[in-house]
Amino acid sequence: MAANRSSTADRRARIEQMRRAEQARERRNRIITISVSALVVAGLVGFGGYVLNKENKEQEQREAAAKAPIGEEKSWDAKKLGRNHVTKPVTYPMKPPVGGDHDQVWLNCDRNVYKKPVPERNAVHSLEHGAVWVTYNDKAPAADVKKLEEKVGKTSYSFMSPVKEQTGAIMLSAWGKQVTVDGADDPRVDAFFTRYVQGPQTPEPGAACTNGLDAQ
Repeated sequence: MAANRSSTADRRARIEQMRRAEQARERRNRIITISVSALVVAGLVGFGGYVLNKENKEQEQREAAAKAPIGEEKSWDAKKLGRNHVTKPVTYPMKPPVGGDHDQVWLNCDRNVYKKPVPERNAVHSLEHGAVWVTYNDKAPAADVKKLEEKVGKTSYSFMSPVKEQTGAIMLSAWGKQVTVDGADDPRVDAFFTRYVQGPQTPEPGAACTNGLDAQ
């Protein structure tokens, strides 16, 4: 009987020892899990903060670029540019025109690349809708013309056409704004697009750039 009691006590002691060991393992596992989770959360928070900070800096840079002067850009008082719909010819004081009275039908300006000259009165109406007009003459290098065609082909509210009589080889126009650039890689090209495609100069923001005149 004494031997049986001793064996039972030993078994209970081993069971208790195993139970305590299991509890200790569970505590260690919980501590490890909590620690790892805390590190993961801290890492995610830190990474999220880094991404947010980077995005904020990039946004600030874009806003600064949008406000920075565009070199040699010409401006006209938008309030003094006529906006009447007319059917008679209009003589514009600049070429290409950047505003003024125009045809009641706008020129399609949703990534349209025109290989031939387009009617100015319709093009001016497109500028009123917030489009950027890229023009070039015979002096423009073919490689630059191709690059600009590709850019226009990817940018809604922009269109492109030749204007033989213009003074600069490559010019960009928006309502009341115009700049002559040195080539397709001139940084003023991106700056002009960024600022004036549906930009603050637009008299009729959000107006259609499709379902107008197709001058192809």
